[in-house]
Amino acid sequence: MTGHQPRVSVVICAYTERRWDDVVAAVESAAAQRDTAEVLLVIDHNPALLARARARWPVHRVLANTGVRGLSDARNTGTAAAEHDLVAYLDDDARAEPRWLDFLTDAIAPPDVVGVGGRAVPLWPDRRPPFLVPELNWIVGCTFTGQPTSLAEVRNVMGCSMLFRRLPVLAVGGFSTDTGRVGSLPLGGEETDLCIRLRRARPGARILFEPRSVVHHRVSPDRVRWSYVVRRSYYEGISKAVLSTRLGAGDALASERRYSAVVLPRAVVRALLHGELVAAAGVVVTFAATVAGYLRGRVAAVGRPMRGRAA
Repeated sequence: MTGHQPRVSVVICAYTERRWDDVVAAVESAAAQRDTAEVLLVIDHNPALLARARARWPVHRVLANTGVRGLSDARNTGTAAAEHDLVAYLDDDARAEPRWLDFLTDAIAPPDVVGVGGRAVPLWPDRRPPFLVPELNWIVGCTFTGQPTSLAEVRNVMGCSMLFRRLPVLAVGGFSTDTGRVGSLPLGGEETDLCIRLRRARPGARILFEPRSVVHHRVSPDRVRWSYVVRRSYYEGISKAVLSTRLGAGDALASERRYSAVVLPRAVVRALLHGELVAAAGVVVTFAATVAGYLRGRVAAVGRPMRGRAA
């Protein structure tokens, strides 16, 4: 731990009252951090939730998303309003451990580090489903097997737990509204997009992953069904197609190539050796759905956000 601890603005974005208990847990865990100077709760185009949150937290800054509907502009609203040089982002269904920010602020201390991500541990509704092996934790927004197990440089962080220097984020235009989740539609890629643009704008800039910084990310019951896994994987492929169109396949798919060539085959072999056919099937189906989404996106030459709320 360093002697001097910087002050941090923590941004949490919410869009539905169905997650109210999760939002409460997220806000309280963020406010309890030693380095938190302010909590900004950004409500994404939901007046009822906005009123409820303002009544619940008069001591925090509860804002309405001033941009287009979706997570990207909700984060941009919080970033623009933040009063401190470091801005952390915590998902509305994630609860931070007491030293969450301690580890992130230590990691971002070197001046060439512009962003740091933390580890997200899934909180299953009952138990881990057999078809979701740890290599597939990304489907539920959590740290997966194949990511670093100690402080290391990475291409991008995961969105549920991250810390950035505010001015570089603003300088590149913030989170892109051409990518990312809108309500329950499982698009993604906005964090990857931002991290790539930050590096391009500042040669030599580094993005780090600090697994000692931990949040517990709740997995809702609908996300442990085959239908969601296939759908999420398919839209992940579309998201990668969007990034490839915007930024080029070299940067957009650099990490995915090793993951597909090394991490996933190992998971299949391990599952088969242990007779876990459902686990092996989960990996194969997920990979196939992701490839299908990517090919669909590339064939369609995706150049605009594929948005809209899920049915």
